[in-house]
Amino acid sequence: MERNEISQLADLMIEKGLTVLDMTAKGETIRLERATTVATSVAVAAPTAIITEAPTRAKALPAAQKLHDIKSPTVGTFYVASEPGKEPFVKVGDKVNSGDILCILEAMKMQNDIVADVSGVIAEVCADNSQIVEYGQVLFRIDTSV
Repeated sequence: MERNEISQLADLMIEKGLTVLDMTAKGETIRLERATTVATSVAVAAPTAIITEAPTRAKALPAAQKLHDIKSPTVGTFYVASEPGKEPFVKVGDKVNSGDILCILEAMKMQNDIVADVSGVIAEVCADNSQIVEYGQVLFRIDTSV
């Protein structure tokens, strides 16, 4: 693939707001990824404009933890419970075993259980309920040092 073709793909990603692009053409495969930043502004005179983390987020993690990321296997909608109003499958601080259901990921009207592939303690829930997540996006961080 020529440099100018790659440059055009990068421009297309920016134009369309894409963060990941996988493409195969003429027997060649290319994966382009770009980091995204979220700009926030806080008005000094209006304390109500201060942005805080969602309550499901973990605070700073001690260095001794060994974190294992559970990533989204596909693009879809992230759900913390089996249906609205029910208790979440897991929350920060919960102990989980390999095979435990962590969340549901809905993709193309199919509900897929996302299960833990390690045992440990939920250190962080990295997505919000009903949020659309991308392929490879971290959904949970599990502390396996416990």
